[in-house]
Amino acid sequence: MSDLFHDDIPDSFLDRVFDVIGRAPQHTFQILTKRAERLPSYFSTRRCPGNVWLGVSVEDRRYGLPRIDHLRKVDAAVRFLSVEPLLENLGPVNLQGIHWVIVGGESGGKARLMKKEWVSCLKAQADEANVAFFFNQWGAWGPDGIRRSKKANGRKLNGQTWDAYPTSE
Repeated sequence: MSDLFHDDIPDSFLDRVFDVIGRAPQHTFQILTKRAERLPSYFSTRRCPGNVWLGVSVEDRRYGLPRIDHLRKVDAAVRFLSVEPLLENLGPVNLQGIHWVIVGGESGGKARLMKKEWVSCLKAQADEANVAFFFNQWGAWGPDGIRRSKKANGRKLNGQTWDAYPTSE
């Protein structure tokens, strides 16, 4: 796994990748980046293939939230947020033009705690904006703040599994 929009990846390479993607319409490609500032300039002179779901990582307010504005500037069939790991309460999130929000906690030995109220706040905002919401996992910490194995924590939020998928525009 890597970030396709890393600064060291030349536009000519991206052009070849998107050409192959465009010639495979039977597949849906999810492309996730932390280098969202590159998206508007790259796609300003190119069409994003209709079988691309384009997303940005949103882990916190400082780095993650600003990426959403860059993503919103691209005409993609599906624009999504990967809020994994959710590291803090994001507060109000402008979901205009966003089709899908995926939320999850951090796993691994040095995983940081994700609080239930942070997830619930995002779920409520997604519902209000009519945006599909997918809760992926609690990660290493359970909703009660107790550290457990990933498997034991599961995917339930408030007793339900939230696994909605977006529809293309």
